[in-house]
Amino acid sequence: MSEATHAPTVSVVVPVYNEEENVPILQVELASALEGLDYEIIFVDDGSTDGTVARITCGPRIRILPFRKNAGQSAAMYEGLHAARGATAVLIDGDLQNDPTDIPKLLAEIGAGADLVCGYRAQRKDTTVKRLTSRIANFVRSRFAKDGVRDTGCTLKAMRRECVEALVPFKGMHRFIPALIKGAGYKLIEVPVNHRPRKFGVSKYGLGNRAVRATVDMFGVRWLLSRQLHYKGRDSASD
Repeated sequence: MSEATHAPTVSVVVPVYNEEENVPILQVELASALEGLDYEIIFVDDGSTDGTVARITCGPRIRILPFRKNAGQSAAMYEGLHAARGATAVLIDGDLQNDPTDIPKLLAEIGAGADLVCGYRAQRKDTTVKRLTSRIANFVRSRFAKDGVRDTGCTLKAMRRECVEALVPFKGMHRFIPALIKGAGYKLIEVPVNHRPRKFGVSKYGLGNRAVRATVDMFGVRWLLSRQLHYKGRDSASD
């Protein structure tokens, strides 16, 4: 089977935007965490203007999906997940704050029967202001969208490939991945994961550009979930 048609067991999707210092380290950590597995790593370059793409080491397990210009985190995740060929897709941040050593734990839960496994940061390594605002936002969003997830801001997730079809492409989608997948009838669980302080670069998605947009998105997702079709086909009569 050629590389172009080979379907690995696991596809790891990494959205990156101006992470030239983090990417080489992350690639080494991912290779170590995934050792022994049949995997591919998909770097979705969200229009980086630095040397991010040049710092990625090419190889048979590595795919790069470049955007011509910055389209946002949701677009990068959506494109990467739909390009994934593995039976299980894993999402992880490109800034080294997610720990690749947690990936096997998520995959084990998929193997035990979960459809979507969401990591939650038990001990966040962020500023007090960021932790507080995130906690409030997560509480409101979880109750309103009814996904029951305590930390939707944690990118680290694993899902069965069929779950990807439940996603709807819109700006801000990444905050509602659990709500959309759970709303489609899939089984969701949470597991605690490690969270590391950012060493290089700066956060690309500040507090100011999230509050109002997230609120508007929340109403939209609630409406979408209320309008979902739920039906089963009737068994055909036997001859």
